[in-house]
Amino acid sequence: MNNILKVHDSDNVIAALVNLNVGDLVTLDGEQFEIKETIPMKHKFAAVDFAVGDLVIMYGVRIGKSKVAIPKGCRISTDNVGHSVKDYEAKSENYTWKKPDNSRFHDRTFDGYIRSDGKVGTRNYWIVFPLVFCENRNIKLIEETMLEALGYKSKPQKAMNIDILIDLYKQGVTPDRLLETSISSDLEEVTTNKLFPNVDGLKFLVHDRGCGEIRQDSEALCRLMAGYINNPNVAGATILSLGCQNAQFSLLQEAMNAFGVAVDKPIYILEQQKSNSERDFIEEAIKKTFVGLIEANKIQRHPAPLSKLMLGLECGGSDGFSGISANPALGYASDLLVTLGGTTILAEFPELNGVEQELINRCDTEELAAKFSNLMSTYSKRAEEAGSGFEMNPSPGNIKDGLITDAMKSAGAAKKGGISNITDILDYTEQATKPGLNLLCTPGNDVESTTALAGTGCNIMAFTTGLGTPTGNPISPVIKISSNSILTKRMSDIIDLDAGTIISGEDTIQTKGEELIEMMIEVASGRTLTKAEKLNQNDFIPWRRGVSL
Repeated sequence: MNNILKVHDSDNVIAALVNLNVGDLVTLDGEQFEIKETIPMKHKFAAVDFAVGDLVIMYGVRIGKSKVAIPKGCRISTDNVGHSVKDYEAKSENYTWKKPDNSRFHDRTFDGYIRSDGKVGTRNYWIVFPLVFCENRNIKLIEETMLEALGYKSKPQKAMNIDILIDLYKQGVTPDRLLETSISSDLEEVTTNKLFPNVDGLKFLVHDRGCGEIRQDSEALCRLMAGYINNPNVAGATILSLGCQNAQFSLLQEAMNAFGVAVDKPIYILEQQKSNSERDFIEEAIKKTFVGLIEANKIQRHPAPLSKLMLGLECGGSDGFSGISANPALGYASDLLVTLGGTTILAEFPELNGVEQELINRCDTEELAAKFSNLMSTYSKRAEEAGSGFEMNPSPGNIKDGLITDAMKSAGAAKKGGISNITDILDYTEQATKPGLNLLCTPGNDVESTTALAGTGCNIMAFTTGLGTPTGNPISPVIKISSNSILTKRMSDIIDLDAGTIISGEDTIQTKGEELIEMMIEVASGRTLTKAEKLNQNDFIPWRRGVSL
């Protein structure tokens, strides 16, 4: 295993793969470096002497500018480097890329749910959701009534038994003793007896939107929900409306018509202000959902080509290894899927800051390049108008683990998109219709982004993380990939795949990317559940782009 890494030939900083101490001598490509201050693992040190104002280069792009003189061998940090990116212009070149060898997967299939519109689901779900937050309580009541009775009650990996604490409290034990007492116990694998074996789940989505906000956000909510209904992982839907809210059913219907939602998907809409009572309203919703499940249960899995996979590319809780291991491995998997005729979607526009020109040049047409440029510049301007900016994107956790500028974070995050050409640019809630790599405008917020990816059509997602995050999605299985093996061991209950073996030298980006494709086939076929699914992590947050009124 090497202890340092220079990612790109033109870089003037070097990544530490292990902790480096003052006085250590490290060698790379015949050049020796003396470490002049402690460099924690995942952080970077100067490969040259920097003067004030010099550009800092990593991944072959500008990721910052030195604020003070930085001697060769010293640590790169927020104290001595500030965010700086290169301005981007119109598409300036015709892009070609070297396609990976896909022969291993050329004739492979997955077992999916083939819909009447030709799309293929990796799951078969019925969804229940409100058009406005006023209906959240009713959604919860329906959930409590139906989930366990139908065999969909989630089984957590560990049970927390508060009765132990209650008994000890009654016995008069001290608070210190209570804190030392374990109340968790491992559960044996429990097989639920589902009434509808071909329906993978009944999903209840709640949110705080639909009224009291600008009309555009209510309209976007309706388009998002239409996207969820349109997702091939969804068999049908029950929708609760109060009646007077901004997010009217007519807006949802318009979006469904525009998206071409399969006409044979059962959809039930109920309006509480037209019902005789809340009791009648909930009863009708339960009965219609039950009838819908009978219809959804008629479909079974059949072999489908890998071209029917639509993969969401996501990251969260990133660290200094994310752009070196997990992200490029996912990028290689994305390139493989693209060569097989599949669709991949890269989101989180604030985390593409600094690599815009590369992405612009990779767009198939000048029109797509212009659309991406406009979305990025508009988003950046709105962030600045709110008193912020893309440069404030890195979280304290990101910075602590080596991502000191947004440009550095973005250059690594963009690796999830591989090197393929870009076939389409999508604004929030637009539906993916073109195979190949798509870019989708979403925030860097993990859940807002994964929510959007499912709403644009993703039937599976891959999520890289260096610090660990429990994010999942209600309708699209999320494969969690760790950038480092320490995290995999520490949070094994949420990590599906360890890309830290790239850092240790046990794997290459290519072998790990191929391993990820193999895992995707198993997950897409329903033979393997992701850790997020096992933990019932059904995170759902629509993006509010405006203000509350």
